[in-house]
Amino acid sequence: MVVGSGPTGLLLAGDLATAGVPVTVLEKRPHKISNLSRAFVLHARTLEQLDARDLADDLEKVGRPLDRLALFGRLTVDLAALPSRFNHLLVLPQYEVEKVLERRAVEAGVDFRYETELTGLTQDADGATVEARGPEGRTERLRAAYVVGADGMRSAVRDAIGLPFPGKSVIRSVVLADVRLAEEPPDLLTVNAVGDAFAFLAPFGDGYYRVIGWHRGRNVPDTEPLDLAEIQEITRLALGRDFGMHDARWMSRFHSDERQAPAYRAGRVFLAGDAAHVHTPAGGQGMNTGLQDAANLSWKLAAVVTGHAGPALLDSYQAERHPVGRAVLRSSGGIVRLAMAKRPWTLAARAALTTFLNAVGPARREVAGQVTGVGYRYPAPRGAHRLTGTRVPDVALAGGGRLYEALRGGRFVLITPEPYEAGPGFADRLTVAHWASDRRTTVLVRPDGYTAWAADSADGTAIEVALAAHVGG
Repeated sequence: MVVGSGPTGLLLAGDLATAGVPVTVLEKRPHKISNLSRAFVLHARTLEQLDARDLADDLEKVGRPLDRLALFGRLTVDLAALPSRFNHLLVLPQYEVEKVLERRAVEAGVDFRYETELTGLTQDADGATVEARGPEGRTERLRAAYVVGADGMRSAVRDAIGLPFPGKSVIRSVVLADVRLAEEPPDLLTVNAVGDAFAFLAPFGDGYYRVIGWHRGRNVPDTEPLDLAEIQEITRLALGRDFGMHDARWMSRFHSDERQAPAYRAGRVFLAGDAAHVHTPAGGQGMNTGLQDAANLSWKLAAVVTGHAGPALLDSYQAERHPVGRAVLRSSGGIVRLAMAKRPWTLAARAALTTFLNAVGPARREVAGQVTGVGYRYPAPRGAHRLTGTRVPDVALAGGGRLYEALRGGRFVLITPEPYEAGPGFADRLTVAHWASDRRTTVLVRPDGYTAWAADSADGTAIEVALAAHVGG
């Protein structure tokens, strides 16, 4: 059972249903794809995960690519140098991502229960019991082997299992609006911070733009009335002009928090996306991190539920994704603090960092790898091959295919330099492929595109042992 039908919940539910696992999604909102989303970019690693589901190319047709990411005005991260087929970020509203993910989940047979709110949750050795209140106040009890809370910052699942959500508000009274512009901005994404003001502009693609702004001197409650004049003024202070914004169809205030649950798992209950971690919108990493949580957890749940792996595999979700969530909190928070620097020593630190990153290629590539997600690797056991836990690029395979095409369907992919025929027990969970190059390493790639096992030279016996350990019986 998945609670929440945002991008994280939709990807997770679609993956499980595609793997043959019955899935119910509870969503307290009516069935509607909202255009009032804050997320506007897909990064390279997320696009790779979507490519492994045959979804990325459709989104590439809708969004607009951007090959440079500007930070602090003078620092530009060149995404064209990323070691990825998607060497750019894709600018498009979150609701376009949700449309594609929802269609896939529906086609896979996910059972959606809209206007249904989780009101209670208990678990035992065999599963979890959810109490839910549906339309017109009807209540029911539902049973599931596992429950995933993908229900956002105010997660009812997290509250039900008693997990704290420590952290703090970092920025208060951020203003949001969807507006039309009389003048088209020169850049696809327009962002800058000057003095006490910050502003960001991104296109919806339907003639409207999302504007996000903040002014240090306006620390007012989220409930304080907001008008277009305030948004225009903040935009002019930060960007030098307001581009003739008019006809706001929606305006709101919010505050940006940095929080992370100490554990992403409690027994048979898991947290993913904003239910597990929230942070500032700097770098556009929020939706992306949640989608990558889902990609990590889904194949593990499918393997355990279908009996191909033991429950211990699920412990690796915490070990792998919690450190990434913590790193995203640090990087996004660091970007915001440097962008809003005011005191002389913080301004000097920002200038020094900008100069350093512009001059030192490896450091700039590390920043790009963190923001886009391609630079993270997962912990590996002591003595494991150096590739274990690393992201595998979309390498070319013999016969003209690509790795991320071979990953479609949620299977492991064994890439070998020599002919190898897997036993019948692996037929529905393993694809055997060969390098298009003369590379001699043997690599077992997990369904989420990370290395499960590798060897510089391996015979059939070593491969069979690795398959038994990782793909399961």
